[in-house]
Amino acid sequence: MKPFIGVQELRNDLRAKKYSAVELAHFYLNRISELNGSINGFITVDSERCLERAALADRQLAHSNPHPLCGIPIAHKDLFCTKGVRTTCASNMLGSFIAPYDATVVKQTAEAGTVSLGKTNMDEFAMGSSNETSWFGVVRNPWNLNCVPGGSSGGTAASVSSGMTPLATGSDTGGSIRQPASLCGITGLKPTYGRVSRFGMIAFASSLDQGGPLAHSATDVYELLAAMEGHDPMDSTSADVENTTLPAGDRSFVIGYPESLFDDLDSDIAGCIERARLQFEALGHKIEVVELPHIDAAVAAYYVISSAEASTNLARYDGVRYGHRTEVSEDLLDMYCQSRTEGFGLEVKRRILTGTYSLSVGYFDAYYLKAQKIRRLVRDGFLTAFENVDMILAPVTPTTAFEFNSMKADPVEMYKQDLYTIPVSLAGLPALSLPCGFVNDLPVGMQLIGRHFAEGEVLAGGMAFQDRTDWHEHHPTLESASAL
Repeated sequence: MKPFIGVQELRNDLRAKKYSAVELAHFYLNRISELNGSINGFITVDSERCLERAALADRQLAHSNPHPLCGIPIAHKDLFCTKGVRTTCASNMLGSFIAPYDATVVKQTAEAGTVSLGKTNMDEFAMGSSNETSWFGVVRNPWNLNCVPGGSSGGTAASVSSGMTPLATGSDTGGSIRQPASLCGITGLKPTYGRVSRFGMIAFASSLDQGGPLAHSATDVYELLAAMEGHDPMDSTSADVENTTLPAGDRSFVIGYPESLFDDLDSDIAGCIERARLQFEALGHKIEVVELPHIDAAVAAYYVISSAEASTNLARYDGVRYGHRTEVSEDLLDMYCQSRTEGFGLEVKRRILTGTYSLSVGYFDAYYLKAQKIRRLVRDGFLTAFENVDMILAPVTPTTAFEFNSMKADPVEMYKQDLYTIPVSLAGLPALSLPCGFVNDLPVGMQLIGRHFAEGEVLAGGMAFQDRTDWHEHHPTLESASAL
């Protein structure tokens, strides 16, 4: 078999007994063994448990009516707790942490019969846009090994893109699913805040973090979302809403086109999205120009809010209750300082300091409260636009995948990589990133942004686009793993 097969074909093959779930698991484990040394998409490969889960899936497949994802391999971003398996958040602070329980996302996908291959690399504590901040080394983009895969779900996106797994989970705080999906040429969904449980997902910024699926196509993303979503009493922010359904029939949509977002966008990337807009028109959808005010202030507001929440969430890692503890210290205070100095990387320290400053006496009103007001204005701008349109077509990234170290000297330039994804996160909206072209042999993505809990609409829009185009069927040229 070949590595870039979709979920439906894998399911049909398993049911037709062309190969077993164990054989399928072996295929992907072998491919990881061959490719991970150059890509570094996985931190932990859980071979023994993977094969045990695959054997269980084979027993389930032998009986009637197994779950649609039964026997399908999956990988989890290394911030989802997995019982008995190391969960590191790509940080030295949690380098040896083995979770005593499964995150709800891990539990639900396991109950659906998926076979976990292991845990994928990421930016440390999900703080980054390039996957250069991981304690376990950088992740390389399968399309060009000298370029970043995006972040923070870079290991997840690179692992799907390179065919080391057909499905994977990620998390999106300010663009961490959509941006790497775009740079790696795959499809990824940031669900509405509250659609997917955050229980067992190690927190970065609690009012923004949201787990979501990544795969090769919108159809596969939809199937994985169905296994991940649902109200969870263990998560106080979990929304008690109906599960995602696709619109009935061949529905036409009114798609908003925010022209002002394209003013400073690279002309080649803008051209890819413009051709996608024409494709949507050819499919019978109507395009309406919309305005999204206050977008220019979104990045600054996001980094104040997210850093403030990070400084609070990461305060627990003190070397006593949680996390890495230094081996040599003079007293208790020195132990705290040394443990956190050794445990956290530079970008995490930068955001902790930024967040602590913005929450301090004398600066709280000037920074944190003002940022929250901007957040509300951004959200209201989207809601006003959605009075006239069903979804919004927008860029995902200002550039294609960039070379390693090209932005590390200027953190602000790195932060600007999230210019088009952050506003959606501040508003808590769903957005689907999907491929729409290439520039200089590197993938370009676009995003479809929907109303709150309208994942079905944006997924339907993505499926319709992918039915008429083949951008999602382009894959990087890598040494193929042995066929079954």
